[in-house]
Amino acid sequence: MRQPAIPPASAPTPYSDAALPRLYVPEEVAAVLGCSAWWVKDRARRRLIPFTRVGRAYRFTGEHLAEIIRMHEARPASPQQHPAARAPKPPTPHPSPPPAVPTARLRARSPRRARESQFGTAA
Repeated sequence: MRQPAIPPASAPTPYSDAALPRLYVPEEVAAVLGCSAWWVKDRARRRLIPFTRVGRAYRFTGEHLAEIIRMHEARPASPQQHPAARAPKPPTPHPSPPPAVPTARLRARSPRRARESQFGTAA
């Protein structure tokens, strides 16, 4: 009796001990990020976000998703000091204004229909 070339799914395989990561499709990633699937695919195509390519399809792991979120995270600016806590700035001399550059006065040209036709009038 011949053994099947591919073991059935219920049969243990040597890789069953290693947990394979869950792969998300762009639509699922877009739903989590609150953007469009087109944006996710476009960024992956331009290699601006991490992804896995399975055939011609873009797939994303949980680690990829976390990295995408970290990449687009906005940090607050450094906390501003209280105005009284600032050290007084030394007085700076007033710089002289830059020399005036002569500018040409612009004129609007006349409308095309007001100009004479180069072909004359039709008979």
